[in-house]
Amino acid sequence: MHAPALQSLSRPPQQHLCQVLAQSHAQLQRQAKLTQSLQLAVWANRDDEVVYSRQSHHTLSVYLAGGKGSQLKGDADARGEAGRFCIFPAQHESSWLVREPVRFLHLYVSDQAWAERVVRLLDAEPRSHAPAPQIYAQDATYLRWAQTLDALDWSDAASWLQADTLSQQVLDSLVLQSATPQRRQAALRVAGGLSSLARRRVLDYVEAHLADSKALTLQALARVACLSEFHFARMFHQSMGCTVHDWVLQRRLGQARSLLAASGHRPTLARVAAQTGFSSASHLLRSFRTHLGMTPTQFSRLQQDA
Repeated sequence: MHAPALQSLSRPPQQHLCQVLAQSHAQLQRQAKLTQSLQLAVWANRDDEVVYSRQSHHTLSVYLAGGKGSQLKGDADARGEAGRFCIFPAQHESSWLVREPVRFLHLYVSDQAWAERVVRLLDAEPRSHAPAPQIYAQDATYLRWAQTLDALDWSDAASWLQADTLSQQVLDSLVLQSATPQRRQAALRVAGGLSSLARRRVLDYVEAHLADSKALTLQALARVACLSEFHFARMFHQSMGCTVHDWVLQRRLGQARSLLAASGHRPTLARVAAQTGFSSASHLLRSFRTHLGMTPTQFSRLQQDA
């Protein structure tokens, strides 16, 4: 049920890391699409040379097995082993030699998922808090997360829900770790995009009007930001890493998930749709299937059984 299609992104200028690895000797063992535009994948590789170039997303990579024969090209001391992790920010470039068998878990984080976390946890400009690159580092939190997910059957609905919950928590950790004093200073040097005041006004307005299917038009949000529609759309994308439409849709899906996960009486799909700004129950159903790989009813049952 959870076997998402890989993103089809051309090069140049950017590639999804799944696409890069698919063109190498690496074998994709399994993958899953999670909520909030996150993806998981387990890969195995050996006797290979791989170049990561200008990836379109952030990646957390944890070695599950092997890795001592893996090396960052040009750095003889940078060699992997089971339990080590790497962080590759978007636009990262590096070359790797893989001489012995290795298995690794990847968590792919879209710009939109990162931006939502930075805004919610740090109330900051998302572009000023990119994760710092790390190579073959050690962290017990990431190791436990990877080992737990590796033991789960992602095709099982309950296990998928556990994998999603744990991965959302790991993303929180990544975002909080990005909030170093040096990176907070970088916020002062970010050019373009929405001002802090305009960003807060627009995002607060979105949250307050999610239930109104007609309130969150590009025209209405541009007025809130005191910008023309053209400039607002461009600057919003610069700041948040996604279109206005995609942001609003993900926030509505997030609110729908919260309502469906609430304990007690289960609301009807029509009621959830009305409370979250979807035009109809069928519109909510289609969006859920597209972005979560399941129906709202299936999601609600998983939450009630958890």
